[in-house]
Amino acid sequence: MRSGLAVACVAAVLAGGWFVWANEGGHAPVRASVVDASLAPAPGTAGPGPAPRKPGGLAFVIDSGDAAVSLFDVETRQEVRRIPLLREPHHMALTPDHRFLLVGDTTANEMLFLDPNTGAVEKRMPVSDPYQFGFSPDGKWLVVNGLLRNQIDIYDAGTMRLANRVPVQGMPSHLSFSPDSGTAFVSLQSTGSLVAIDVRSGKPVWKSAVGPAPAGVLWHRGKLLVGIMGADYVAVVNPADGKVERRIHTAKGAHVLFVPHDGKSVYVSNRVDGSIVVLDAESLTELRRFKIAGGPDDMDFAPDGKIWVSRRWAQSVAVVDPADGTSSTLPTGRSPHGIWLNTHDNLPLATPPAAKPGT
Repeated sequence: MRSGLAVACVAAVLAGGWFVWANEGGHAPVRASVVDASLAPAPGTAGPGPAPRKPGGLAFVIDSGDAAVSLFDVETRQEVRRIPLLREPHHMALTPDHRFLLVGDTTANEMLFLDPNTGAVEKRMPVSDPYQFGFSPDGKWLVVNGLLRNQIDIYDAGTMRLANRVPVQGMPSHLSFSPDSGTAFVSLQSTGSLVAIDVRSGKPVWKSAVGPAPAGVLWHRGKLLVGIMGADYVAVVNPADGKVERRIHTAKGAHVLFVPHDGKSVYVSNRVDGSIVVLDAESLTELRRFKIAGGPDDMDFAPDGKIWVSRRWAQSVAVVDPADGTSSTLPTGRSPHGIWLNTHDNLPLATPPAAKPGT
């Protein structure tokens, strides 16, 4: 296995700084195994067990450096519980039937199935290096990127059985899908490339250079948008052949891209610069930008219009008002990464209840 020093050295060469890479795929200290599924109370809170669903909903924040998930009440903005994991979680995804929120504990090789309404741990499942992952639009496939194992695993989402393992070189990081669910597009950070994978067969379709240390990938109006973390731009890529057609300069450390509920804009987090740039969804021209110090990373949008942003290097979440750029800060565990709010309009679970995946 690569040492932390080796990963940091690659960071300095390809991404222009230690923090961009070391925090992206570095290792957290190994922690003792958690053998039960109870929820540990956050500091200053009382009582074990799942947090009740509050009227304002829950925000789930993954604390990669503390091997935990912090649960916040969206309305009061208070941390109500902290879910202990094993080693180093990073990302999460809601299952297509909305029954489970999957959390990947990357270096523990484990996937957790949480109740998205309460945060209760419903199931644990061994999965190899689940760094970043997502479900195809048709809900049939789960694609899991193994950052350090240099593999892309394709699961049957209905049975959670491994259908194909695709070996790749270059630290597979983020991903997106074509609208027809036929192709997965994965950024390969250490080779500066984007690869297209046929989801059904597991065969690579093309591989193309897009820029140093590519990170977030977003299918957007017939094109692919890729955050180029080792530079200062978003690459606009032709999904048919991987060719870069345009570069949209945002700021240093362009990382991941998010579309709010109205679909009228695209938000880009720039980790090194400490900013968020808002692009017009149609023209991709800049509308405005906000300064968010501390390595802004993942984000989600609350019902009140505020933006919740994890700050990887500042042990906190920023809640930003997009109208004027003002923000408040909520303390979290170390190296907060993935963030997800269960207040989305389409959250209600499927009925009747389906069987738990893998059973």
